Amino acid sequence: MYKIMAVNAGSSSLKFQLLEMPEEEVIVEGLIEMIGLANPVINVKYQGEKESKPCQAKDHAEAVQLLLNVLIEKKILKDLNEISGVGHRILHCGEKFTDSVVMDDYAIDVVDSVSDLGPLHNPANLTGIRAFKKVLPNTVQVGVFDTSFHLTMPDESYMYAVPYEWYEKHGVRKYGFHGTSHKFVSQEAAKFLGKPLEELKLVTAHIGNGASLAAIKYGKVVDTTMGLTPLDGLPMGTRSGTIDPAIIDFICRKENLTVQEVNNILNKKSGYIGFYPESSDARALRAAQAAGDAKADLILRMQSKKIVDYVGSFYAYMGGMDALVFTAGIGEKSPQTRADVCARLKEAFGVEIDLEKNEIKGELMEISTPNSKVKVLVVPTNEELMIARDTMRLGNIK
Repeated sequence: MYKIMAVNAGSSSLKFQLLEMPEEEVIVEGLIEMIGLANPVINVKYQGEKESKPCQAKDHAEAVQLLLNVLIEKKILKDLNEISGVGHRILHCGEKFTDSVVMDDYAIDVVDSVSDLGPLHNPANLTGIRAFKKVLPNTVQVGVFDTSFHLTMPDESYMYAVPYEWYEKHGVRKYGFHGTSHKFVSQEAAKFLGKPLEELKLVTAHIGNGASLAAIKYGKVVDTTMGLTPLDGLPMGTRSGTIDPAIIDFICRKENLTVQEVNNILNKKSGYIGFYPESSDARALRAAQAAGDAKADLILRMQSKKIVDYVGSFYAYMGGMDALVFTAGIGEKSPQTRADVCARLKEAFGVEIDLEKNEIKGELMEISTPNSKVKVLVVPTNEELMIARDTMRLGNIK
C-alpha cells in the first residue's frame, strides 16, 4: 500500500487528496483557500467529517507545511515519509510532453517556459510544485497536464488557418483542455465495455461549468473542441464558446471597449450567464427553463445543438463511433442534457437511450438501449485518481 498526494494549486488555493494506492481509496481531502490574502481557511474532509477553520498561510510554502502538519496532528500519517509520491495538476505543457512527467529541474523549466500559454494557472501550479519539493525533497513529484493527452492530434486537427509564422513564433494552435478527465473516462469506458481502448472509437463529453468534447480513436485523441485557450468550442457556464472572431473588433468599436475587456466578457459573462444573469449553474437554468424562461431555454438548446454538431463531425472523422461517454457535473447528473443530445442524434446515428435509466445520476452505467447503434455511457470522472495513477506509474512506485 502506498500513499499518493494529488494536488491542484491555484493562484490563492491548494486543493488536495491523499489516496491509498493501488486500492484507489481516498484517505483525506480538502482545500486551503485565500492563501496570501487576509483570511486564509483550511477545509478538511476525513472519515466522513468536515472541518473548516481559519489558518495562517501567507504563501503556498506555508500552505503545504500547514497541510502536512494537519496530516500528522490528525494521525493520518505517522511520518511524512509515508507519502510515496505527489502528483500535481498542471494546465499547460505547450507541445513539450505527450504524457505526464517527473517534475525534475528540466520539466519545471519547460513548464515555466510556456507560462504565457497559461498565465493564470502555470505559475500557480509551479508554486505548488516548488513548495512540495522544498518540504519533501526526496519524494517523487509528477506533473499531470490538462493538455498532454490531446497532443496526439494530427496537424490538420490542431492547426489554424492563420499566418503560419504565428505557430512558429508564438505556438498558436489548438491544444485542448480537460485532458486528465478525458483520459480517465476513456480508460474507464474501455474497462466497462470489456475491450482494449486501442480498439475503440469514443467521443468523451466532459460537460460541466467548463465543457469540452474529445474524439478518441484507438486510444489517441484525434480532435477536441477547446483550442488555444479553454474559451473555444461549446457554450459553457460563463464562456461563449466558438464565435465569429470579427465580433471582437465589432463590439470593441460599438461599445468602446478594449480587446481585453471583450475577452473578459467572453470568458466570464457569456454562455449561460450571458443569457440568464441570475446564475451560471445548470441546475438554476433548468429550473428557469421549466418555469418558462425563454432565454434559459434558448442557451440550453444552443449548447445541446453545438454538442451534436461536434459529435457528428467527430463521428465522420473517425469513421464511426463505438460509444458516446458523458462525464463531469452536467454530463453525470443532468438527465435533460443527455436526453436532449441523444434525441438529436437518433435519426442520423441510431442513438437510443433508456429514459428510465437516464434518470439515474452520477453512476457508472450504460443508458443506451440494446437497439442503439452507438452505446451511450455515463462515466463519473475522477481527475485526482488519474493524477495518483500517473504518479504511481511515472514514479515507478510498486
